[in-house]
Amino acid sequence: MKSKKRSILLIYTGGTIGMVNDPVTGRLRPLDFEHILNQIPELNQFDCQIDTRTFDPVVDSSEIQPAFWIQLIRMIKDNYDIYDGFVILHGTDTMAYTASALSFMLQNLQKAVILTGAQLPIGTLRTDGKENLISAIEIAASVDEKGYPMVPEVSVYFEYKLFRGNRTTKYNAETFNAFISPNYPLLAETGVHIHYNLDAIRKVQPSETLVAATHLDTHVMFLKIFPGLSTQTIREIIKFSTLKALILETYGAGNAPTDPVFLSLLKEFIDRGGIILNISQCRAGSVDMDQYETGHKLKETGVIGGKDLTSEAALTKMMYVLGLNISLENKKNILQKPICGEMRE
Repeated sequence: MKSKKRSILLIYTGGTIGMVNDPVTGRLRPLDFEHILNQIPELNQFDCQIDTRTFDPVVDSSEIQPAFWIQLIRMIKDNYDIYDGFVILHGTDTMAYTASALSFMLQNLQKAVILTGAQLPIGTLRTDGKENLISAIEIAASVDEKGYPMVPEVSVYFEYKLFRGNRTTKYNAETFNAFISPNYPLLAETGVHIHYNLDAIRKVQPSETLVAATHLDTHVMFLKIFPGLSTQTIREIIKFSTLKALILETYGAGNAPTDPVFLSLLKEFIDRGGIILNISQCRAGSVDMDQYETGHKLKETGVIGGKDLTSEAALTKMMYVLGLNISLENKKNILQKPICGEMRE
């Protein structure tokens, strides 16, 4: 019996992959999605159905806002039972933010949602866009011996590598190897063959039902610790009555100054119902507030640890958790444990 042809929804949101040079200004500008399809006739060779949707208007990745993520979630949810997988073409600047956000907003996901893009427009001679798109579609359509998707999670494909979406960060704007995942292994790597790291790929239960969240609370702010940070600056920040959470970017394993005024300001914010999540400024490694006295002082004030969360995952997880209709204590508990592989146990 012939197996059913796989179907993939290709969603073009914008980004360099679909840009051309404006003949008047000389700057890159988005072109309609048909330009991409015309540039990649190889897509016709896939033994799967590929349908397309285009954001109207297309969105430069530097313009991405949470409303965009909600729109994308609704598009995936509306088409979830129709397609076997999804490939999202997206600008690279905020791709890690979008991948992280989708991972939290698509709970119980059982299909591949792969974000990809390019450092050079698809129409240029040396573009990386063709390989990225072709491989992303092939992976999204791939199944295991039982017929289940090979990578049933939100991921980022770039330059022969497939990363867990909420573990990625963009670290290079000038090479094709634009993304890294410093605290989690690759999900797959492509070459002559595609090699899947099965131990790293998220396991799902076939009976799980997709839960799509469409409410995010954006009353959150980053506070990066640096030598010379004024306590007056912190005092002004926590004065904002609408601010619900701070993501504290600290040194090393979660360390910060032990100045009593600094700590008292953090405690003041926490005591009035605010959440402070501690993540490291380091790309690799994890926060451990019991390792040093400077970190332990933060813990004593009520700051909670974000372990090895990337800044992109910390921000989007905080928005997702703040948007849940649960108690403050439950929100803090969820922030400190993995819910979709975004941090270590």
